[in-house]
This record gives sequence, C-alpha cells and structure tokens, in this order.
Amino acid sequence: MENIGCVNKDFYDWETNMRTQLLEHDVELLSEHFGAEKRKSESFYFKMEADPSGRLTNLFWADSTSRRAYKFYGDVIVFDTTYNTNRYGLVFAPLIGVNNHGQTIILACAFLSKETTESFVWLFDQFKNAMPGPPPKMIITNHEAAMTKAIVQALPTTYHRLCIWHILNKFSEKVNPPTLRDRFSDLNACIWDIDTTIEFESKWLTLITENGLNDHPWLSSIYDLRDKWVPAYVKHVFSAGMLSSKQPESSHAFFKPYVSRKNSLMDFVVRFERGLAKQRHEELYADHVDCNEKPASLLETSMETQVAGLYTKALYQKFQKEELKSLKCFLQCTTSDDRQRVYKVTERIKPGVSKVKEVVYDVSADLAYCSCKHLESCGIPCRHVLAFLKHEQVEYLPDKYLLKRWMQRTKSALVFDRDAIKIKDHVDRCVLMRRSTLSKLAITLIDSASMSEEAGKLLLETLQGVQEKIESMGQEIGHAQGSGKAVASDSQTVTLMDPLRARVKGKEKAMDQLKRWCIEFLSPETMTTQLRACRTHNLVRSCP
Repeated sequence: MENIGCVNKDFYDWETNMRTQLLEHDVELLSEHFGAEKRKSESFYFKMEADPSGRLTNLFWADSTSRRAYKFYGDVIVFDTTYNTNRYGLVFAPLIGVNNHGQTIILACAFLSKETTESFVWLFDQFKNAMPGPPPKMIITNHEAAMTKAIVQALPTTYHRLCIWHILNKFSEKVNPPTLRDRFSDLNACIWDIDTTIEFESKWLTLITENGLNDHPWLSSIYDLRDKWVPAYVKHVFSAGMLSSKQPESSHAFFKPYVSRKNSLMDFVVRFERGLAKQRHEELYADHVDCNEKPASLLETSMETQVAGLYTKALYQKFQKEELKSLKCFLQCTTSDDRQRVYKVTERIKPGVSKVKEVVYDVSADLAYCSCKHLESCGIPCRHVLAFLKHEQVEYLPDKYLLKRWMQRTKSALVFDRDAIKIKDHVDRCVLMRRSTLSKLAITLIDSASMSEEAGKLLLETLQGVQEKIESMGQEIGHAQGSGKAVASDSQTVTLMDPLRARVKGKEKAMDQLKRWCIEFLSPETMTTQLRACRTHNLVRSCP
C-alpha cells in the first residue's frame, strides 16, 4: 500500500477537477467522438437534435455492427426507457434484440430529453432511416401512453406488445401483499399455463372474484390491456423467445453498471462501449464454439443430427430439450377428414400429473400446428409437434419447421443500406480464432524457453523486436485513419451546447445527507438528533 502514492481522496479530487474542466464541453466531446467513429466506419450513423437555444435535446446512434445485426435479427425488438443515466436527466432508450444464440444484442441507442409522443416519433423515424430492411414485426415496450401513440404513427405495421416483466413486477406494489402471497401461484398459472383466451378470461375472473378484487383499479386496467401482454393473446406472433420475462431482466442487468445520475454523456458512452465490447466478445465466442465444437448428442436420431449441423449450439440444446420431452407425449386422433386431422396430445409431467394439448395437421399445407403455439412464438417445434412427426415416422425435420434466424450461417449474407451502400461489420469475426492460435503458440514457446536461460533471453529479445514492429504498424494505421475530417451522419456541421443540469430534489439531497450521517457514526446522541430531524421528512425507513 505504501508504494501506491495516493489515497482514495486523491482520486475523488482528480475526478472533481476533471469534471470542472469539462463543464459545458460534454456535447462537444461526444460529437467529436462520434465524428471519429464515423471516420473509422462510414456505416456509423448518428443524429443530434437541439432546442431553439442550441442545447442538445435528442441523440440517436447506431454503429455498423448494430445496423448489420438488424438485417438478421430485427424482427423483434425491445424498447425500454426506464433508465435514468446522466446528470442532465436525459432518458437512455436502447433498442434491444436477440441474436441466433439467444443472446441480448444492442441494435441502436438514444438519449431523449422528454418522453413525449413527438420525441418517440423522432426516435423511431431515425431508427427506420438507419436500419436496413423493413420495420420490425414486433416491438415490446413498457406501458406508456405517449409511446403507444408514437408506435401507431411511426410503426403502423408493427405488432405492439407490453413487457410482461414490468407488469409482473408491479403486482407486489399494486396488490395487497397478503392477497398476492396467498394466491400468487394460482395467478401465475392463470397467466402462463393457459393457451386459450376464453379459458384465461374465465380463470382470471374467478380469481378476482374469490379475492374481492373486482373493483381494484389497477387490476381492471391491466385486464383491459390483456390482448397486449397475456401470453394466450400474443403467442401467435413471433417474439424470438422474448415472451417470458428473462430477456428484459438480462438487459437490465447488463445496463446496471453504467447507470448513474452523476454520469456525463461522454462518461456514459465510454463506459457503455466498454460493456458493449464485452457483449460482442461473448457473441464471437459463441460463433467460435459453433465453428469448432460438435455438440453432444442425446438420442442420436437422424433429426437430432440434422439440427445439430444447422442450429447454433444454444438453440440446438433447446431443440434437444423439446425432443427429449416428446418421448413423454402420447397421441390420440380425435377427428379426421380430407382437410385436417386433430390429435389429443397427453404429456406425462410426473406420476399422476399430465397436460393435454391439441395438434392440428393441415393436409393441404403439410404442416402441424399446436395449441401451445411454441413454433409460432419461438420458431422452434414444440415437443407435441415433434411427437406428431415421430408418430408419422418423419425421419428429418422438414424445412417448414426450420427458421433461418436461428441457424449458424445467418450472418453470412451481404447487407446494404437504403442507399445501396454495403454495411461492413467492423468486428473481425476471425479475431477470436486468431487470438486463440497465437495464445497457444505463445504458451508453448514460453514453456520451452523458461527451461534455459539462453533460450529465455533469445525469446525475450525476439518478442521485444516483434512488439516494436507491431506498435509501429498501429501508429501508421492510426495516422491514415486520422487524415479525414469529422462529419455528422447527415453531412451537417453543427455546434451544440450541453443540456441543462437536472436539479436534485430536496428529498434526495436530504437522503444523501442522511446516508453520510449513518456512515460517519458520530455518537449515539448525535445520531438520535439527526434521525429525529429526518423523521419529519419520512426518510428513516428508506435509510440503508
């Protein structure tokens, strides 16, 4: 510790001084940063909007990797504005998708000064201008009246679904805790385990009536919106597996380290890009696994072998799970004619417990549909359809049941923007493989050279010479990239000022002061006095 040469306070003072020096230069730095990104890649897109006084109000950006990813995974997006991430009170609004590994990916980002219909329309217009291909088939958002209006105006052909994760999180806040605790399992089963809308409405009304909640305003309001969030109403539309609450929850966990009211815009973007690089590295690693590893087989059927060579490992494992559970499904034909055949599928969950689904086989389309709608919502055949195919002695999975967006080679196609300009991915897809090869060679050389002083000296000198050459190559590339001029995405040069700082409310200031008092532990008498003073502001319960 004595060799560090500083204490925590020195870091705090340095950060304070830096923020003071950069005051009123935040947007200027951010504009320069985006200009540099534009020079490195012509496919980088950003747009800034200001108020009449010249202060930044809205900002939208998407790099080449995100724009290219939209072409393959832009069918379903999540739009969340529940982040408050900076000192200006601007709302961070990421547009999130899911790749062929089932991983969360960032398709675009925005800062908005106000959550109004006009702001959301502006954002969606920028999103459509930046992205190749048609608008998304589905957009998942939290319940916001202004956002709903904006989606109707800007994305009229997109199916709007409310995020079930946000709704379920509000149950404990809106509903009486004892009532929720006693009947939560029944309520959960009503939401998740029912396939038909008629059955859901009957079960919901029974639960509400039994618990005396018929006049509950919040429950009545979300029931009126049931066609926007209840699975029985929305499973017929493809959602890339985001019908559950796991995807929004994982995106919240990803953004949490970068969310702070103290952030400047530049602070946030730098930290965010660091996390984004980590996220994309995980995608590269998953691509590497698909290229170099053969997934383990469970049943060793022809269909399993076929899917293993097509799907990514993550989706193949989901298919394996469905195929394994299809062995517990038993079919019984209930009706049959020239147009269709209807089967009752009984799935044995455990001894004495079973679930019944209905599979309908359309003879003319040569396609089977299940009442669980797993194929329609997730793009993977369910265990009930697989049981039907096994019953029909189908050896290989027909192409009609295979969705291209889940395959390993989904990203192999070329992508062009609206101006017919190729969008190049600045991420080298071979970087992970190259790093792995170099690491193995370096470890082998180090192990061999460490056994001899002469060999160790030779390797050290050689590596130092190679290091100098690589650094000089990097400098030459940097000079070549820095020869251009900074331009905005719309070819306009503008000078914008920072947004006004958001004022901290008095209660939040008092809370911060109370936290400092609790940490200092002055004396029992002093603590008692301070707590009495704060009790009038109703802050004691919130104090950690």
